[in-house]
Amino acid sequence: QVQLVESGGGLVQAGGSLRLSCAASGSFFSINSMGWYRQAPGKQRELVASITSGSTTNYADSVKGRFTISRDSAKNTVYLQMNSLKPEDAVVYYCYTDAKIRVGEYPRRYWGQGTQVTVSS
Repeated sequence: QVQLVESGGGLVQAGGSLRLSCAASGSFFSINSMGWYRQAPGKQRELVASITSGSTTNYADSVKGRFTISRDSAKNTVYLQMNSLKPEDAVVYYCYTDAKIRVGEYPRRYWGQGTQVTVSS
């Protein structure tokens, strides 16, 4: 199994920055993609950014140019640097990873517990 522990959420003024971290631990064969979703109350979870094991990145249009995703594969950790934060970024952020528990298995998706980002205007 894979456990994901997030950190770095909190309160920031509009225009400010936060850095989210998510570390994967447990017993697994490999970590493939990692990334972040976010979810506002009453809305569907939406992809914010993702990064493959080869470091190919993908961003939602709403965060391009403001957010940067990166990973430290040696630490099985993914980061989300969020700059120029807006009030509409103030939601719960969830990290995920697609991991293989054993050789030959298809990757399964695992989720973090979520971390709240609050942006004051």
